Amino acid sequence: MPTPTIKLPITGDYEADLLLTQEPLALLIGMILDQQVSMELAFRGPAVLRDRLGGELSVETITALSVTEFVQLCCEKPAIHRFPAAMGERIYRVCEHLAEHYGGDASKIWLRARSAEVVAQRLRDLPGFGEEKTKIFMALLAKRFGRRPKGWEVVAHPFSDNVPRSVADVRNAKTLGEVREWKRAMKAARKSKQDD
Repeated sequence: MPTPTIKLPITGDYEADLLLTQEPLALLIGMILDQQVSMELAFRGPAVLRDRLGGELSVETITALSVTEFVQLCCEKPAIHRFPAAMGERIYRVCEHLAEHYGGDASKIWLRARSAEVVAQRLRDLPGFGEEKTKIFMALLAKRFGRRPKGWEVVAHPFSDNVPRSVADVRNAKTLGEVREWKRAMKAARKSKQDD
């Protein structure tokens, strides 16, 4: 049996990366966690949660718990994020939204949508998805997963360009390093501006 192609080789762990490739909810959760921590830690979070949920990561297994129980799961050592309680509650609220609007299927946000603006609006409707996170996720879907609804380049701009600036540009260890370097340079430039 052929080895599945990993579409987002980011965590350094084959099973964690495979989960991101095969499970749309895992990809969405990784994106939720992708702030104020390394990309590797953020996108490893879904695999950690799957293991803590008894091997199944789904809207149903998450919302079968109370928000308090799920947050406790996120806070177990090692925590899934620098701010595990806040992120755990956000993931839970997103899962409630997915249950209510998409029958618990995260992929329905972007599958069969012909317009990038429709996908972007669906993403912006998710708790914790602001403008930038929406653009990055649109670029991630297009660049790594081949989901390119009409107008995605405009909706995802500037993350739709060829500059290695976000998780959407990670194809291998080399590009992961390039994205990290770009982020470092941007942070240094902002700090330099503040010091002026």
